Amino acid sequence: MFERLRPLAPYLRRYWKHLAWGGVSVILYNAIKASLPPIIGHAIDEMQHGITDRALLMHASRLLIVAVLMAVFLYLSRQILIGASREIEFDLRNDIFANLERQSAAFYQRHRTGDIMARTTNDLSAVRQLLGPAILYSANTVFFTVTALPYMVKISPKLTFIAFVPLPLASLLVQYFGNKIHVRFERIQAMFSDISAKAQENFSGARLIRAFAQEEAEIASFETANIEYIGRSLHLVRLMAMLWPTLELVLGLSLVITLLVGGHEVVEHRITVGDFTSFMVYMVQLTWPMIAVGWVVNLFQRGTASIVRIDELLKEEPTIQDDPALAGAAPDQIDGAIEFRHLTFGYGEMAPTLKDINLTIPAGSSLAIVGPTGAGKSTLVNLIPRLYDAEPGMVLIDGKPIRQLALDTLRGGIGFVPQETFLFSDTILHNVSFGVPEATHEQVVEAATVAHIATEILEFPKGFETAVGERGVTLSGGQKQRTAIARAVLRDPKILILDDALASVDTYTEERILSGLGRVMQGRTTILISHRISTARNADQIAVLVDGSIAERGTHDDLLALDGYYARLYEKQRLEEELAVTT
Repeated sequence: MFERLRPLAPYLRRYWKHLAWGGVSVILYNAIKASLPPIIGHAIDEMQHGITDRALLMHASRLLIVAVLMAVFLYLSRQILIGASREIEFDLRNDIFANLERQSAAFYQRHRTGDIMARTTNDLSAVRQLLGPAILYSANTVFFTVTALPYMVKISPKLTFIAFVPLPLASLLVQYFGNKIHVRFERIQAMFSDISAKAQENFSGARLIRAFAQEEAEIASFETANIEYIGRSLHLVRLMAMLWPTLELVLGLSLVITLLVGGHEVVEHRITVGDFTSFMVYMVQLTWPMIAVGWVVNLFQRGTASIVRIDELLKEEPTIQDDPALAGAAPDQIDGAIEFRHLTFGYGEMAPTLKDINLTIPAGSSLAIVGPTGAGKSTLVNLIPRLYDAEPGMVLIDGKPIRQLALDTLRGGIGFVPQETFLFSDTILHNVSFGVPEATHEQVVEAATVAHIATEILEFPKGFETAVGERGVTLSGGQKQRTAIARAVLRDPKILILDDALASVDTYTEERILSGLGRVMQGRTTILISHRISTARNADQIAVLVDGSIAERGTHDDLLALDGYYARLYEKQRLEEELAVTT
């Protein structure tokens, strides 16, 4: 048992005082509870030889005092131990979330969101049940048995031995069923993760499902998974349905043996009626703790299976983290010069996405990257803030390999608008000020003005306090992109990266945004990824990325003179604009 709880050792040590005081309360509760049967037995023996009202009142008063003390210490034990389990659950949830926040993008490609959610909810609840009720009822069973046993032996060693003979059978049954419960619960949790992942994907892709009229197909698919989950759950239910009655049968058999043998002892005058009554009360008091063992086994097996799944999340080390040598070092200042030196990069064991990239972007200058879809443009800029990690020495900031910069310093100096715009289910104000929580309302409005979105926001009934819904669902694609641009601009970064951030706006709005960005881009390094020549043409240099390699590089005029990919793209878009005007 203790080996399985090892991952929780730091949390148990943190709350050892709670557990110690809870243990004291459990011991006192069971010690007082064990004094109850002798009081009853003594009163019955006195009744057989005549008893006064005063003596009867005295016995009743003792029983009342015992009952009150039992209630007090039962309350304290539950309050302290179950309260400690809630505190540990709180710490576990915080630690899991903090560790998930530190993980790199690759982690979320390997793990489904639904599986992570299942572990942080269902599994965490199972661990809390293990640390709270399971420990409490286990402790009550152990301490009451240990406390009551000397009283029972004192009444009759023979009767005690005979009464406890069936109990090893109960222990074997618990062990047998416990192993099976553990295996079946692990299968249930795995299926619950699958269902959670499927539900999460359907909720996130609700509009796509409706657009393709796949509601019935997805409902049928979910029902199939749900049937499998119910089937696995019913397997566990059938097992538990066998465990509880079997335990009650064994304990009932013990009571029958106790009644027959104990009754014979009374007839032979070896023990008194009061002693036999006390013994039977002990047996009745032991019945629930013994039956509760079945429930505890269920909680224990569920909890230990969940501990393993939670421990996997807690032990997951971020693949991208600070060099230990940077600990305690003063933070660097970023000027914004970027260099890619013989950069080759691929995802996992796949073929390299980028091949021998050599590119220098002076601080304060601008670079536009164009190229066909899938050429590696987004991958290239994702390496700058270390969303993915290139080999050491291939990406440099201000002449220094980026691994020699603390992540907080590196990412704090970058304003990033990713290709897939993400907005939180919050107000526009909080979305724009996400990277700068202390920003004033005026600063937020100014950033939104640069992104050419302020006027539209102020036309909303609640202005910047307008809630945008999950993932910004209430805004258009262009509005979401411009909100994301405002969020990046507000940070006042040394490096500004716009990954196809103007794809969802028309050319007129694009010109307005670029005009506003022109002032912002002065003095800061800017990288623009775009499929439009109109976005790229005014950059200090333009790189054409084809099949993971730089095919062309130079200014707008230089690339037109080369008469290559860029020139053909320019001519194609120019003709499209002319056709649009004439029609």
